[in-house]
Amino acid sequence: MLVLALDTATARITAGVVELGADGPPVVLAGRDAVGARAHAELLAPAVAEALAEAGRTRRDLDAVVVGLGPGPFTGLRVGLVTAAAMGDGLGLPVHGVPTHDAVAAGSAGRVLVVTDARRREVYWSLVVDGVRTHGPEVTAPAELAARLGPDGDIGPVDTVVGDAAHQVCGGDGTPGPTPAGLVAVAAPALRAGTAPGPLVPLYLRRPDAVPPGAPKTVTRA
Repeated sequence: MLVLALDTATARITAGVVELGADGPPVVLAGRDAVGARAHAELLAPAVAEALAEAGRTRRDLDAVVVGLGPGPFTGLRVGLVTAAAMGDGLGLPVHGVPTHDAVAAGSAGRVLVVTDARRREVYWSLVVDGVRTHGPEVTAPAELAARLGPDGDIGPVDTVVGDAAHQVCGGDGTPGPTPAGLVAVAAPALRAGTAPGPLVPLYLRRPDAVPPGAPKTVTRA
């Protein structure tokens, strides 16, 4: 099965062509990463085209699309979701959404804290224990999250801290974002079973900055 994996939930724009067999881990045939916190729309399409070209495949060769659902900032996240939905509709492909934090933690054992940048001096976070998310995703201030860790906190101790905002909480390796293999690994059970995908529901976790304009104000003469 040939799968296109996309994610735009972080500043890292991810696109990859992945082969998924009947068993075993996903195999990445080609991948592209671009960094641009506010350039997702400009960078994603070229990344997809380059990954397909490197893999020697075309869009018509694809069997499915997997896309990260976030959490992530509104504008960047919706670029990936709209692109995935449009490709699925145009090519007649199933489109499976997976939580981005699950994909970041894919393949890691133990108690893994995933922390990504939410801007506004906040972070998105999830706790994944041996591949199963037990807390989150939530959005909070880094100091508040740090206070909840350790033996006295409600989250408890963690073995690893990953994600592009790990350093804001308690160090960590600064993993920039999900890999194509991680995205497909999370969706693998559904892909292999032929399960029909559910709706793509983005994990914004908070309202967008833009709001509808209010009613025009009445102007009176003095």
